Amino acid sequence: MNEEIVLCAASAYEQKFYINPDFDTLPDNIKQELRIMCVLYTEDVGGILMLIFDESGNLELKVEHEEDDFFFFFIGRVLKVKEIGQRKREVFVSLELFFKVFYLGEEFQEE
Repeated sequence: MNEEIVLCAASAYEQKFYINPDFDTLPDNIKQELRIMCVLYTEDVGGILMLIFDESGNLELKVEHEEDDFFFFFIGRVLKVKEIGQRKREVFVSLELFFKVFYLGEEFQEE
């Protein structure tokens, strides 16, 4: 696997949330938590927030914005991503484990 896989994304421009249908097996409460987190981020900061699994199964938050978006809160983007990473750490660790076991076929190992 040499590419990134989008778990979900939200866009302030289209006011839409997307979750990759490959992850329909996630529990509804996790999907709802992802939706709320992404939509709140784009309402606060603007732009597009994507949660992406890299080729090793690590979950990354990527932010994009249109070049002429003067409402995009550039400085707040970094702070908000850091805050989300800290607040949702357990959820992200669980999602990474889920991805590594069910999509990358890695052995589950309890720590």
